[in-house]
Amino acid sequence: MVHRTPFFLPLLYSTLTWRMQSVNKTLYLTFDDGPVPGPTDFVLETLKKFAAKATFFCIGENIRTNSKLFKEIFRNGHAIGNHTFNHINGWKTSADAYYKNIELCRQEIAGKLDAGFDIQSLLFRPPFGRISREQIRRLSAYRIIMWDVLSIDYNMNLAPEKCLRNTIAAARPGSIIVFHDSYKAERNLTYALPRFIEHYLDQGFTFDVIGAN
Repeated sequence: MVHRTPFFLPLLYSTLTWRMQSVNKTLYLTFDDGPVPGPTDFVLETLKKFAAKATFFCIGENIRTNSKLFKEIFRNGHAIGNHTFNHINGWKTSADAYYKNIELCRQEIAGKLDAGFDIQSLLFRPPFGRISREQIRRLSAYRIIMWDVLSIDYNMNLAPEKCLRNTIAAARPGSIIVFHDSYKAERNLTYALPRFIEHYLDQGFTFDVIGAN
């Protein structure tokens, strides 16, 4: 089971961000599919415990339903990214429909964080990592963030210990690591995340947000 992104994908899609350039021992935790009560609360508490920062790629529907929890992400100093309004698959969606769905999410974010948040600096991550070249072209105003390491925490057939072990093995300085603050991933997330952070803190790493530039 591959946890690190195959080397050829960043070569094929070089305008997307797959890994951060880092001369320091820095890692970039990202969380997809929230916010939802329970998993997102756990992630925020864990990050606070270890004084770690992260980037949350949020679904517009979940922002609308859980607006108070969404605002807590921002108040805790984490970065916010767009993950479409209802987690649509770019490969099965026209460029126009895809862009409109992303715009709905952008409007939801802007409506909830109207103070102290630069909506023009939004990050975007395509659900499932599936996006067409035409969609990429239409999203030129966004920084599209992919990943270097996928925890595969959503796989219920993956034992929590193996999820942790494989994710630790795949990470390296500058890695963008994907976890999911979702119910599907909750079992592996709650086991792997604190242990992953603690392991790399012990190795002298820090955890930072992804910027728009």
